[in-house]
Amino acid sequence: MDMISKLPVGVTETILCFLPIQEAARTSILSREWRYRWITIPKLAFIERTFQVSTDGDELSVLEQTPSKRREMAKRCKLFYAIYQVLLMHEDPIQEFTLSMEKNGSCVEIDHIILRLSKKNTVKLLKLHLYGGPNWYRLPLSFFSLHQLTDLYLNGCVLDRQPPSNVFGSLTTLDLQEIKIRDNALLRLLSSCPLLTRLTIMSDVDSVYGGGSSIADLMECIPNIEYLSVFFFIFLCFLPLPKELPTTLVHLKCLCMELVWFSHKYVVPFLVLLLKSSPNLKKLKLELSADELFDESETAFVTIEDYSDIMLEHLNELEISEFSNKENELDVVKLILARSPVLKKVTIFLWDEFDEDVKLQISETLLSFRCASPVVKIIIS
Repeated sequence: MDMISKLPVGVTETILCFLPIQEAARTSILSREWRYRWITIPKLAFIERTFQVSTDGDELSVLEQTPSKRREMAKRCKLFYAIYQVLLMHEDPIQEFTLSMEKNGSCVEIDHIILRLSKKNTVKLLKLHLYGGPNWYRLPLSFFSLHQLTDLYLNGCVLDRQPPSNVFGSLTTLDLQEIKIRDNALLRLLSSCPLLTRLTIMSDVDSVYGGGSSIADLMECIPNIEYLSVFFFIFLCFLPLPKELPTTLVHLKCLCMELVWFSHKYVVPFLVLLLKSSPNLKKLKLELSADELFDESETAFVTIEDYSDIMLEHLNELEISEFSNKENELDVVKLILARSPVLKKVTIFLWDEFDEDVKLQISETLLSFRCASPVVKIIIS
């Protein structure tokens, strides 16, 4: 026990950060020196699915014994009580805070938690993962007082308030999953993050509503972006497309687009526009969608001759999944191969519904395309 008590503070903090908060609190019984060490750990995580209600010394009440929704509500009350107790007793700065729980209308309790964090104003990484359930959590005004944030992850939230200018002046990573937000609120949020380098927006098709903003407006909000990962249909809220973007994304190194509907008439022009505006792009990842949601008669096509001004001088990795061998998909691959002189690796995952003979035929077609890079390795599966 003496050896444990004499461990350096940095070592004990590291140990406690790896433990669930309940287990960290139980270390207070190890020795007198350890009694209050758990209230100084800088990283707090409360995960509802792994939260255990202690019954030591007490039998479960009749309410808790009922195998119904009431028992879950009782467990949730104890979860919030535990969070309040920890926040009340915590002395040192809280640098990271994670809350993962099911959405069920417990908005007031979460509001109180965010208010408490905003008063400390030391949190650099915040993760709110609210899943399931019909309700969405509307972020309170106190959320915009978290000025020290560098990393923000939101899931299951409503962002309908417009933040003040540069409110997140230190934010470098923003990850929005399953959110509801209007395009003007999104632009205002991005504009308030001048140091943003990593942006992820994965949201349902109804989560972003059009309001007259343009692609140019969106790109001007993220001039320093290095990593961009989005659902393709997010960009449909910012149509029509300009001939050129006024802002060149000179820092963009990695671009990931999911649910790319090549049957949509704007997808090829937009992708080409984005490639032209990303001169230092190193990795391109496209996850295609086989769903026929649009009229293919209006689909745009691309030829190498039409875009002779495109040169992907730094692209070294291309990955495409759910490739369905449509003509415009083939054209885009042909263009990228012909305009990427340092390309090293191409990975194409074919649509699962193809039989082996069809896959072989598609592979032969793709491998016949001219490559500007002499060292490119093409993997087709």
